[in-house]
Amino acid sequence: MSEARIIHVVDDDAAVRDSLRLLLESSGLTVRTYSGARLFLTEADDSSGCVLTDVRMPEMDGLELQRCLRERGLHLPVIVMTGEGDVPIAVRAMKAGAVDFLEKPFTDEDLLGAVHRALAESARREAIEQRAGVALHRLAALTPREREVLDLLVSGLSTKAIANALGASPRTIEVHRARVFEKLQAHSLPELVRLVMAAGAGDSPAS
Repeated sequence: MSEARIIHVVDDDAAVRDSLRLLLESSGLTVRTYSGARLFLTEADDSSGCVLTDVRMPEMDGLELQRCLRERGLHLPVIVMTGEGDVPIAVRAMKAGAVDFLEKPFTDEDLLGAVHRALAESARREAIEQRAGVALHRLAALTPREREVLDLLVSGLSTKAIANALGASPRTIEVHRARVFEKLQAHSLPELVRLVMAAGAGDSPAS
């Protein structure tokens, strides 16, 4: 991930793009503009940040853009801009995962507030992805039997119960348990549970 969080402005109206860029850059934000959704998708990368897009555009609208972002695994928070009468479309966009919508005409304060909320969400998602990556890397070091012990540990079973479930001695389970904690660099059962949950977050798109 890039350290710079970028606001990707997608709108087919050049005057709107220019005014949004001017406002956002005057607030110290980094901005890239695109004349359409297809152009944005062609140039989009894994930059941190958010997408500010008009919901009605030729060729590909804001809803279709959201769908394409999800399919590509680009979990950039999306803010949709709507015209008068487009609120039902905005609601559909929110249900599809948009973090906010702005009904035109909107104030500078409304825009900046939505953008800062989206950037905060971007940072939250990035932190989750980083934790998930670390967790998945550590879990990959476990043997199949250690993974079985881990799964039963986080389900709340005692060492004796795990031994009975796996047909092993409690002493053998204690050895596996110690190795699980060592390999996962965990110091307590709650920490172990959090790590497994973080790895689970890496198996599916961030919400």
